[in-house]
Amino acid sequence: MRSSDSPVARIPILPLLVFIGSLCAAWWPWGTFAASDADILDVKVESGGGVRATARVLFPAKPEVIQSLLADYLRWPELFEVRMRVADLNIHEGVATIDLRITHALMPGEHRLVTDSRVLPDGGLVTDLKGGDFKRYHRVWKLRPAGEGHQTSADFDLTVELDSLTPDWLIAVVMRQELEAHFRIVKQKALERSRR
Repeated sequence: MRSSDSPVARIPILPLLVFIGSLCAAWWPWGTFAASDADILDVKVESGGGVRATARVLFPAKPEVIQSLLADYLRWPELFEVRMRVADLNIHEGVATIDLRITHALMPGEHRLVTDSRVLPDGGLVTDLKGGDFKRYHRVWKLRPAGEGHQTSADFDLTVELDSLTPDWLIAVVMRQELEAHFRIVKQKALERSRR
């Protein structure tokens, strides 16, 4: 039997994705999720379109270490499990314009995300959409010392709207998983950097 003759090969891909996403949505706890004892992650579909994620994350390093990781723009791809690369980086008067190319299962092919990022005066980073294949992208990290100054309490806020036919509820399910991985990677790199 040829692979194209099998029953699985005849199932249209979009309904299959919707079915799998429905199963994930049914099994995945919606609302607030505690990634660890101190972490809180909330991912919701916005009524006007897009997805918003908010989190409070406790990092095992000082705010300066976390700030240096978040503002190391050329190494941003190392902080995520999603495949991406920095196509261009231009820093002018404190604003970093980053041109990222992202390859993701929800968006076939390589997609472009161009953002402007700037460091917040009290610690943190704000990133806004400048161009590319997204309708909206706004991310804020606010950092403050915790645990006698040897840890960082971070407030995270991200709003994303893709220029895609992928339903927002499916993006929300995937975003939750990717942010959990992102926070874990940043924690690991923060520990490594603070031990140097």
